Amino acid sequence: MWNKKWVVGNWKMNGRLHENDTLLSEILALPPQPNVCIGIAPPAVYLQQVRNATQNAPHNTILPCAQDLSRFPGTGAYTGEISAAMLKDAGAQAVLVGHSERSLYFNETNDERRQKIENALAAGLIPLLCVGENLQERENGDEKTTVARQLSVLKGLQTDTFAIAYEPVWAIGTGKVANKEQIAQMHHFIYNEVLSFGNSGANIRILYGGSVNETNAAEIFSAAHVDGALVGGASLSGKQFSAIIRAAEQA
Repeated sequence: MWNKKWVVGNWKMNGRLHENDTLLSEILALPPQPNVCIGIAPPAVYLQQVRNATQNAPHNTILPCAQDLSRFPGTGAYTGEISAAMLKDAGAQAVLVGHSERSLYFNETNDERRQKIENALAAGLIPLLCVGENLQERENGDEKTTVARQLSVLKGLQTDTFAIAYEPVWAIGTGKVANKEQIAQMHHFIYNEVLSFGNSGANIRILYGGSVNETNAAEIFSAAHVDGALVGGASLSGKQFSAIIRAAEQA
């Protein structure tokens, strides 16, 4: 799957059992997309529903993904927390780490992200690290400094696989999308930054996220070093999400 385009749908805090079944049925009805790895990241309470629906997917590679995980390893008295091992037990194969909303609403730090990544790897999950600058950082020309600081949590990890989503904060849920040149430049920067950590033979997937939809997906996938998309609102529509998957297959 490390040579495929990835299309990961982040449902965020959305979903109900019946609605989820309908959406999953539409995704499962897709014809074979051999060049795409499909990820679905529901709220944790629906993770087993996604796992059960997709574990026997007839044609396509579908990864159940978690939206977050606890910074605490193992088990313990951490009411409300969900450990990496629990997510793995519930069927997750990958997990988002460091989404901008975790920083915005929960003041998540780089140290916490690093701990979450280590916990994910120890449990056999693929951590998908989210990075990106806000509008002020972009306008001040600090976008690469910001992203480099966020990527620093990957230094020294005992892994040769890296999944990263570049999500400029100013483009998440706003309808704004970075232009093709901006996307290509940042994705190239991220590749080189990860390689600079001493991982010359690493498998790297870099996804773009930020108001990706069925209209702009093909253009985004045509940018250099774009290995897929992390999709928010459009992943809640079977029609739109399927269209994005097909665009990835054709890229």
